[in-house]
Amino acid sequence: MYQENDVYDEAAREAVELGNRLVAGDKEVGLWDVADGLLAGAIHFWLYARQPCDDPRCEDCAPISTAEQRVAELLQLVRELAQDSDYYHSPNDANVGRA
Repeated sequence: MYQENDVYDEAAREAVELGNRLVAGDKEVGLWDVADGLLAGAIHFWLYARQPCDDPRCEDCAPISTAEQRVAELLQLVRELAQDSDYYHSPNDANVGRA
């Protein structure tokens, strides 16, 4: 039986592996296009999975009870995940000091 973190880690790993497979050996495939497509699919699935239930007074669904609330929660999650990423900072960032 999967633990919650196991499923999370496996989903993330599968997404990265899919991206790598899509660009492997094909110099014509745009890395940015693949990344944008993966993100579009992930957002679509995330919004689908976060649909509120049919009880308008459900306390669990209150933070995601409108489209705007779901997008706000999604944006907060994206910011957190991006900042936790090993790739958040790049040595080529414009705001990196140069000696």
